[in-house]
Amino acid sequence: MAGFLRILSSTLAAFFGVQSETNRQQDFSAKSPVPYILMGLLLAACMVLGLIWVVNLVLS
Repeated sequence: MAGFLRILSSTLAAFFGVQSETNRQQDFSAKSPVPYILMGLLLAACMVLGLIWVVNLVLS
């Protein structure tokens, strides 16, 4: 679970552009970038779905 939370917090920080250099270096030293890529895609999809929901809420 700590791995999931680490990937989530790191991806969120990078998503909003507030990632520290130390954390970025730790992320890039990971064995595989796949968990970070999947988390980024998941967060992007959640953001798009959230925006669609807000627009539908405002327009109704």
